[in-house]
Amino acid sequence: MVSRNSASANLGSLYARVAGTNHPESGMPLNVALFPRAVEPESQPEQSQFGRFNSTGGLGMAYAPFVPGAGGDLQTDMQLALPRDRFDDRRQLLAQIDRLRRSVDVSGLMQGTDRFQQQAFDTILGGIADAFDWTRESPSTVARYDTKPLVTADSISSRWNNRKYYIDHNATLGKLLLVSRRLVEAGCGFVTVTTNFVWDNHADSNNAGVVEGMRYCSVALDHALSALVEDLEARGLGRDVLVVVCGEMGRTPRINKSGGRDHWGGLAPLFLYGGGWKMGQVIGQSTKDAGQPSSEPVTIPNLVSTVMHTLFDAGQLRLRPEVPGDIARLLSAADPIRGL
Repeated sequence: MVSRNSASANLGSLYARVAGTNHPESGMPLNVALFPRAVEPESQPEQSQFGRFNSTGGLGMAYAPFVPGAGGDLQTDMQLALPRDRFDDRRQLLAQIDRLRRSVDVSGLMQGTDRFQQQAFDTILGGIADAFDWTRESPSTVARYDTKPLVTADSISSRWNNRKYYIDHNATLGKLLLVSRRLVEAGCGFVTVTTNFVWDNHADSNNAGVVEGMRYCSVALDHALSALVEDLEARGLGRDVLVVVCGEMGRTPRINKSGGRDHWGGLAPLFLYGGGWKMGQVIGQSTKDAGQPSSEPVTIPNLVSTVMHTLFDAGQLRLRPEVPGDIARLLSAADPIRGL
C-alpha cells in the first residue's frame, strides 16, 4: 500500500493527514500498522529491504502509523514503560495495568492535573490498550480466527531460507485480523496488516514453489479472511468497514525453470469486501494466460480512490483549506473502481 501512487506514503498516513492522527475523544491512533510482532513477540522483525509499509513519504513522521510491538516511545508509553522481565507473561502485564487503573480511581491521584495530562493518562489506561489485546476475546472467537493450528511449523520444510516467515504467517495472521476488528470497533480509521514477504513462489533457495508455497500461505488467508468477514457481518459492520486484500504485484503466466513463478506487473488479483460497495461480483477479465487485462484495467489510482471514497468525500477535499492541495489532488485524481 506504498507506491508513487500514494506519494510514497502509507495509505493510512494519507488518511491521517486528512482525518487527524488520533480520535478526538478517545485518543485512539487513527492509523495503525500490524506486523507479526504485534501478536507474537518472537516473530521475525518487520522487513524493510524492499520498502517500508509504514513510510510517510513527504508527510513527516507525525503521520506515521502506530506499530504495536515495534518498541519506541509511543509503544513504551502505552505499556507504561513497565519492564517486561518483571512479569512472567503479557497477561500479568495487563493485570498490573488493571490494578493501577483501580488504584488511581480510588486515590484521586489525577485530581489537580491539567486537562491534557488527564487525557493522556486516560488514553493509556482506557479502552485503547484493551483494543490491542486479542486475549480479551472469548475462546470461541479466538479459535475461529486462529490460523496457527492449520499449518504447523513441523510441516514446513527446512530447505527454504524463508521458513521462519512461513511459520510467522501461519502463527499470526488470524490474530492480526482479530486485532484489526477490535481496533476498528474502538475507532481506528485505517489498519494495515502484513505478515512480511511470504507469497514469492519462486522455487529458489528462499521460497517454495507454487503448490507447496500456496499451502503455506493460502490456507491461513482463507481461514482468517472468512473469519473476519463473518465477524464483521455478525456485528453489523459490513457497510462501515472496507477490507482490501492485495499484494504488490502478480505472478508470471509462465512457470520458471525451477517450477515456480516470478514477479509480474501486468496483472494481479484484488479482493474487496464491505465499505458500502456492491459485493458478490467479479470485475474485469484477463487474457487466457492470465497475463494482461482483456477488459478495462483497474489501476492502483482506482484502488486508492475507492479506499478514500469509503473514508470521506474525496471530491470535496480541494475545498478544505487544511488539506494540502497536492494531497487533495492525489486522493481525487481517479475514479473509484467501476462496477462497485
